[in-house]
Parts: sequence; C-alpha cells; structure tokens
Amino acid sequence: MMATALSLMILAIIALIGGAIFLLRRGGARKQALLMLVMSAVLAVDVAIWTLPAAGGSAPIAADNTPR
Repeated sequence: MMATALSLMILAIIALIGGAIFLLRRGGARKQALLMLVMSAVLAVDVAIWTLPAAGGSAPIAADNTPR
C-alpha cells in the first residue's frame, strides 16, 4: 500500500512541476506557480525520507508490513 502512495506522490510531483512551468511560461499566476514548485519540493523530500536508508541501513519503506 505504501508503494502505491509513493508512486502517486511521484506522479503528483511531475504534474505540479509541469503545471508550474506551464503557468510561468504563460505569464500569469506567478504566485500560484511558485507555490506549486514549493509543494513539489515538499513532496520530493517526503518521498526521499521514506525511501532513502537511514544510518542503520534500512529504509522506512522496508518496514511496511501490510499484506499484499
């Protein structure tokens, strides 16, 4: 289940960056475009926290014990 959530977060990051680039190129809604970029950065950090291994050598995603 966690892998699905992380995959959706990656897709949201891609959509947010694409939408922000579209808004910036169009010339309007600069504030909203910058907020979209900030949100994509927050999501990217969250994905990194869950997938990168800690000092112990295991990632928090590896501890996901939900049945498949």
